[in-house]
Amino acid sequence: MQEDKLYHYAVIRLVPKIEREEFINIGLILFSKNEQFIRLKYHLCKEKFRLMCTDTEYEDVIRSLETFKQIAEGNHDFGPIAKMDIPERFRWLAAVRSSIIQTSPTHIGKSYNLDETFERLFNELVI
Repeated sequence: MQEDKLYHYAVIRLVPKIEREEFINIGLILFSKNEQFIRLKYHLCKEKFRLMCTDTEYEDVIRSLETFKQIAEGNHDFGPIAKMDIPERFRWLAAVRSSIIQTSPTHIGKSYNLDETFERLFNELVI
């Protein structure tokens, strides 16, 4: 019998004007320590971005998001954080920030299939 897998996740948010506390959900990061699983995906709608972000370049945000993704995947070309183990990378990626890219508080759940759960959450919370 297949067991539920414990996981943690955080929503990645774009916060164009930190002082206004307005944001749009643009990505998701999910990890499971026992399964040695981490996955990060983002989607940044260019039209929505241009409506909310007049002082920031779209390509700069995409570069930052891609760096986040490479760190999550453990790509050692992206510095010492990418070399950390999966739980440490998740904690770093989900840490509280006061920048244009932030994450929600972390949430916890159980799943039989982490990839399916990731896609469901991504579609519900981001797309």
